Amino acid sequence: MTEVYPPLRQPLVAGDKSLADVTQEVCAPLERRSTALWWLAFLAALSLLALGVAAVYYQVTTGIGTWGLNRSVGWAFDITNFVFWIGIGHAGTLISAILFLFRQRWRTAVNRSAEAMTIFAVTCAGLFPVIHMGRPWLFYWMLPIPNTRGPLWINFDSALTWDFFAITTYFLISLTFWYVGLLPDLATVRDRAKPGWRRRLLAFVSLGWNGSYRTWHRYETLYLLLAGLATPLVVSVHSIVSMDFATSMLPGWHTTIFPPYFVAGAIFSGMAMVLTLMLIARKVMHLQDYITVRHVDAMGKIVLATSCMVGLAYAIEMFSALLSPNPYEQFTFLNRAQGPLGWGYAIMVTCNVLLPQLLWLRRFRTNLAAVWVLSIFINVGMWFERFVIITTSLERDFLPSSWADYAPTSIELATLAGSFGLFFTCFLLFCRFLPMIAIAEIKGVLRIGREGPAVEPRDPASAEASALAGVSRLDGNQGVKP
Repeated sequence: MTEVYPPLRQPLVAGDKSLADVTQEVCAPLERRSTALWWLAFLAALSLLALGVAAVYYQVTTGIGTWGLNRSVGWAFDITNFVFWIGIGHAGTLISAILFLFRQRWRTAVNRSAEAMTIFAVTCAGLFPVIHMGRPWLFYWMLPIPNTRGPLWINFDSALTWDFFAITTYFLISLTFWYVGLLPDLATVRDRAKPGWRRRLLAFVSLGWNGSYRTWHRYETLYLLLAGLATPLVVSVHSIVSMDFATSMLPGWHTTIFPPYFVAGAIFSGMAMVLTLMLIARKVMHLQDYITVRHVDAMGKIVLATSCMVGLAYAIEMFSALLSPNPYEQFTFLNRAQGPLGWGYAIMVTCNVLLPQLLWLRRFRTNLAAVWVLSIFINVGMWFERFVIITTSLERDFLPSSWADYAPTSIELATLAGSFGLFFTCFLLFCRFLPMIAIAEIKGVLRIGREGPAVEPRDPASAEASALAGVSRLDGNQGVKP
């Protein structure tokens, strides 16, 4: 008897795809030649990366005097970039780990790319503290390992040390989580590859995946454990970064609101970057049936929620300062809003608080072009947030005689451009050589929200035979062989 189930919700995958369709369409960009558009974007990103490498080489060989720092502003552009890139990486952990634990199945279309973005963003972030050390070739001194320096160890009270361990831990866990999730799809690509060096390489990195029940069981157990391990990192990593400022005695920094404030801001900026890249990728890579309007709508709601959190943090900061008996605290926040860099504060509030309120409107959330433009504004606003927090608090000190204006040099601007070049170069290579969408996870949600008959075979033997026949038609799906 044929039963027809009514559509309970909008399908997660459009186009009435079969299992074989998913494998074919997700693997198609990996198996065909690169398009002219991809090469154009790759060369542009590579040019920015080359500019950044030249700038870093120059500042390392010449000295950090190439920066625009002065006697008042000791931290500025590079630390701003560091905090910005750390924040970008938080969306990947949120989508992959937290939403996985909460069984939010819409994440399956975007989690793979978000995880890759996390790794690339953390890589970009980790470069700035190393450059900031002044002698980056001695970065290994940060490791608490046996050495020949006698009783001289690293300063565990230093915020730079905290950042080093936070970044290292976050990177290793994120990389492991991303790689484990890739294993079934690497086996799929392996079985579709022609004999040769590429197939041998894929066989090596897929770790002998065979698609058996035991393999799937252990994979899902490990994936769940890694998700539980990665979830606290969303809170801990950016909380540690915020303590670089909160543990100081500088007005505008030493506040207990920084850890939750920074975590909310990190998720906010990370989700905006996911939207920025995924809305382009879905069009260029012809993945509109997998990254649908429903996904954009769901991510828009997260952006709206975190925007409200960030706006609340701005208001708490300002009101706490104005009601404080500390005149230095009051002056710091009034200087942010009305001082020489007041235009930066205006950009921050407009892009991070006011413009995202448009996401209350479902018509706006489902307008992909409008959401993409808004995500660009949010990324700009979140960069200015870090710049305002760091620079305006340092430019105007306790004594007017020590005030000094800060402006970034061309070397600092080139370094920032180079970090974007590194990020986009890595992301383009990822899109070209690895599946952007988790094939195995997409197949698990393929029928959710789909309207149509559900036929159940009466004979278990025939059901097993049908399943094996279906697997054999998948052309190497999940590395399973009938």
